[in-house]
Amino acid sequence: MSSRSFDVIVIGSGPGGEGAAMKCAKEGRSVCVVDMRHQVGGACTHTATIPSKALRHAIQRFVEMRHVPGFRASPDAQPSFGDLTRTASSVIARQTDMRQTFYERNKVEVVEGRARFLDENTLEVGQPKGAIDVLTAKAFIIASGSRPYHPPDVDFTHPRVYDSDTILTMEEMPQSMIVYGAGVIGCEWGSMFRMLGVKLNLINTRDKLLSFLDDEIVDALAYHLRDMGCLIRHNEEYERVEGQDDGVVLHLKSGKKIKADVLLWANGRTGNSNGMGLEELGIAIDSRGNIKVNEAYQTSVPHIYAVGDVVGFPSLASAAYDQGRFAATHLVEGRLETKLVEDIPTGIYTSPEISSVGKTERELTKAGIPYEVGHAQFKSLARAQITGRTVGMLKILFHRETLELLGVHCFGDNASEIIHIGQAIMSQEGKANTLLYFVNTTFNYPTMAEAYRVAALNGLNRVF
Repeated sequence: MSSRSFDVIVIGSGPGGEGAAMKCAKEGRSVCVVDMRHQVGGACTHTATIPSKALRHAIQRFVEMRHVPGFRASPDAQPSFGDLTRTASSVIARQTDMRQTFYERNKVEVVEGRARFLDENTLEVGQPKGAIDVLTAKAFIIASGSRPYHPPDVDFTHPRVYDSDTILTMEEMPQSMIVYGAGVIGCEWGSMFRMLGVKLNLINTRDKLLSFLDDEIVDALAYHLRDMGCLIRHNEEYERVEGQDDGVVLHLKSGKKIKADVLLWANGRTGNSNGMGLEELGIAIDSRGNIKVNEAYQTSVPHIYAVGDVVGFPSLASAAYDQGRFAATHLVEGRLETKLVEDIPTGIYTSPEISSVGKTERELTKAGIPYEVGHAQFKSLARAQITGRTVGMLKILFHRETLELLGVHCFGDNASEIIHIGQAIMSQEGKANTLLYFVNTTFNYPTMAEAYRVAALNGLNRVF
């Protein structure tokens, strides 16, 4: 057993932990990062964001190649699902190596093992081979992330029942699939499998898809998923999951029964707060494992902070990194810095892609704010016509009197990239946030960015 002391200990090396550790280290604090994995990067790098997005890209390329003459005749033209998932391996390796150098360069010690608080200033870290490290610190930042939620009555040991982590281990392509849960994860995975031609049932426990998005974007997503052949069932809840030798039967409370080759459970996530000894310290945790924090990301024990997925909403890798930096800033400087996270862009990697920032029409109408709408249909843009990716639109919501940007919503290829132009203008102070920027700026031609000029002119035509 070894014992060491640090200024700050960070639990978890995902985006939140990395952001916190780098900020503390650059401010001259001695920092240790504890992570259960042998390699840094957290779930974001190893089981969630990076592998799923790399897989999506591989699927898109494969689908595009189907249209190449003679492709079907090639004996190597039909990869297994395992072949497709392995394309992510090189990306994961590069990401891991790069992030490891961050810790080495900033002299941050990384300890592998499972952390548990012995008291408010002491951690016990159980290493994989049984050794125990005892680490003490003046402050802690918990960035332990989350995992797929597993209801106790669903048998996830059955070989045909998967979650969003274990689906990456599937080797053979199923002919049919049930995706239970139509949130961001369910819609993304459902979209990917439907692109591969898998017969898909998407089970939504609510009355519409992704209700936090703008209604017009939601309607477009639902239309294109159905147009791809996806069967969406709203307002359904499971009664039980029956695993069989040749498939899975999902029994719904409505009396319906659905059978498919495999089931992907995508109904929520659980914060990785269990087994850390937090309850003994009086730190509050909700029913989904999320740690309760204040606006400075402090728990009820002031020198113990928590950031990222383990605190719940918004559960985005991009937001987690900022939360880690903000928590570390408060820890080191006593300064609360939250302005940058007021308008967090949402990136949803369905096919086509969705991204948005700011208010929706529904929110503006409810608040009584006089707004107008500017649209640009991708099918009218030269760049989209050249690439053949004409599905989608850009939508700008702006104040009809001041022309201030209030929200930007995009649906279509590269939406998560396109959105940042609008985000940059929307974040400007005072009169610099104006729709006229897009009217008076010369955009490269042909580009997808010129959708902003088209949408701005379209919106101005509605102002009188």
